[in-house]
Amino acid sequence: MNRRYALGLFAAATISIVGFPEDGICQGKTLKDQVVGTWIYASSTATREDGSAVERPKLQGAVTYTAEGRFHFITVRSDAPKYLSGDSARPSPEEAMAIASGVIAYTGTYTLDEDTKTIHVNIETSSFPNLVGAPNQRRVITSISDDELKFTNPRTPAGITLGFVFKRAK
Repeated sequence: MNRRYALGLFAAATISIVGFPEDGICQGKTLKDQVVGTWIYASSTATREDGSAVERPKLQGAVTYTAEGRFHFITVRSDAPKYLSGDSARPSPEEAMAIASGVIAYTGTYTLDEDTKTIHVNIETSSFPNLVGAPNQRRVITSISDDELKFTNPRTPAGITLGFVFKRAK
């Protein structure tokens, strides 16, 4: 009787495991599931078409991808000068230029091509107006884990390739 009971228990457990698989084991997360969230800027690189490096400023920033297909991206120079006037509406011309050239922010919608690991962005508004509605805006994911996202912007309006590393916000 104990043998039958053990065999029945084993059969029930086997059927339960096969019949009700745990999501994390049998169904891996989609790339979109992995991308959704807020990512904090860690570092970036820039190269010209000839392969030569372009010096990058010290930056802080973040990118957020929502499940509904919206995104927000911002990087700001971390060494930007403070306004002597203390009034954001009245910077000196030099202060205004330092800030304007050290900030890039844009937002819009995105789609994700799982096969090519490419995020296609439609920029609706930007601190650099030339990006708004620009065709073929894409970010190619080169690596992603629970804690880190790396992607390449293969061709900026300036003709350089940017590589970004972000860490998942905690």
